[in-house]
Amino acid sequence: MNLSTGIIGLPNVGKSTLFNTITNLKVEAANYPFATIEPNVGIVNVPDKRIDDLASIINPEKKIYTTFKFVDIAGLVKGASKGEGLGNKFLQNIREVDALCHVIRCFDDNDITHINNKVDPIEDLEIINLELIYSDLEIVNSRIQKIRNKAQSGDKEAKKELQLLERIIETLNNNKLIVSMDLSDDDKKILKSFCLLTAKPVIYVANIDEKSIKNPLDNQHYKKLYDYLSGQNIIPISVRIENEISLLSNDEKEIFLSELGLIESGLDKLIKLAYKMLDLETFFTYGKIEVRGWVFKKGSLAPDAASVIHTDFRDKFIRAEIIKYEDMKDIRDEQKIKDLGKMKIVGKDYVIQDGDICHFRINK
Repeated sequence: MNLSTGIIGLPNVGKSTLFNTITNLKVEAANYPFATIEPNVGIVNVPDKRIDDLASIINPEKKIYTTFKFVDIAGLVKGASKGEGLGNKFLQNIREVDALCHVIRCFDDNDITHINNKVDPIEDLEIINLELIYSDLEIVNSRIQKIRNKAQSGDKEAKKELQLLERIIETLNNNKLIVSMDLSDDDKKILKSFCLLTAKPVIYVANIDEKSIKNPLDNQHYKKLYDYLSGQNIIPISVRIENEISLLSNDEKEIFLSELGLIESGLDKLIKLAYKMLDLETFFTYGKIEVRGWVFKKGSLAPDAASVIHTDFRDKFIRAEIIKYEDMKDIRDEQKIKDLGKMKIVGKDYVIQDGDICHFRINK
């Protein structure tokens, strides 16, 4: 399952530095607009202590974490939907990701140029949102022109689609994102092929200064943004500090975080939230060779989850033996778990749960 989040924002807000930090790939991060032209792609591990716990019990040769893809997309500017700043190309890159990570500058620094010559997180957010909205309006209006006659002639599917698109037009014209709408599963299926930008879930990353880490709401730029978004899917991160943390060993990282009064890094929170926002969960497999996490869509039936390991597993599925992570962590012995009746034998109608340890039985 190869889902991805695109890192977007105005130029010089910290996007490429954030990407460097997340992936430990040293892409160009420069103090001028459009330092990034082609999107950079990085695959990162999803932090999961459960894999470490299982490995301490099983002692495998290796641990394999689930992964997530981040794409660093070049900075957008006002007028991007009309081609400003190579905007059309950048917007196309955004269409290809599953979710958005919108980085917004919430710090003052005279040495780092702001493209609008002032720090105003609300204005910055609205510039990006409006460009996404304008781009979606163009696509939706074009689609309406193509299906209007068909819908008016009585075609039920076309009529249903037209009604949905007219609702979307109204939402976009009110400067609201499609993701804020109450859409049915059928609505989402209709929209999926359009890859509309404002239909993608968004995490807002407020790039704050170092002194605001312990009490982000003391940062007036961040508080203004937090209030504007009503706290929804917003994470305060000092990208500069996170970049320093990413260069430390695990032991040094824990000490540094402790000194800052933090339980986990902002990046760990970001990766976990991106994972959760796309309804992704993890099941585990283990053996002498490896303890491994596997990512699956929340609500998946056992055969569908098994197909993440190999596509043949869906059709060849017979049953699954399930142990709960909590039971393995507490009891630490598979045979004792069986003796206590805590191993479940499940069939095709079982919904895999986050944290299930699975052994799939299939036809050879």
